[in-house]
Amino acid sequence: MSQALVRAGVSATLSGGGAVTIYAENLYLSGDLDFVTTAQLKRIVAAIEPLGFVRSPGAREFTHPGTRFYVEFPPGPLGFGDTVVSDDDATTLETAFGPIRIVTPTQLVMDRLAAYVHWNDNPSFDQALMVVRKQPIDWPELYAWAERDRIDRAVVEKLKAKA
Repeated sequence: MSQALVRAGVSATLSGGGAVTIYAENLYLSGDLDFVTTAQLKRIVAAIEPLGFVRSPGAREFTHPGTRFYVEFPPGPLGFGDTVVSDDDATTLETAFGPIRIVTPTQLVMDRLAAYVHWNDNPSFDQALMVVRKQPIDWPELYAWAERDRIDRAVVEKLKAKA
């Protein structure tokens, strides 16, 4: 699917729970794949419907008869808390099925910590912890992000201490 999006000129970056599944090496299993994009929905539809994906009525979600998972396209821009980042700041991960654009592990931790702080979502903290235990994190970048987004430094310290 990722390659079909690229061929259609759609820049979409995997974030959220699907990225947690990858970076936490399957310690967490997401039920969906969130590809953040600023592309128009009609371009997304044109790219992935030929692959068998079916759009949910009135939504930016797609299902496929070959899987129980669904794909969602949250509208961009890509951001974590109050911080907006360029698609180019994401990374490309080579997989057995081809390359996929995905947030970096550090960006993913930002995303999960933002959910933890702003929505009091404890599972998001747990997901951030799974990622930091499996992936290298740019801690100075994470601290700088927390300061810019007015996230209490103690939250990052708590995560680092448990890592």
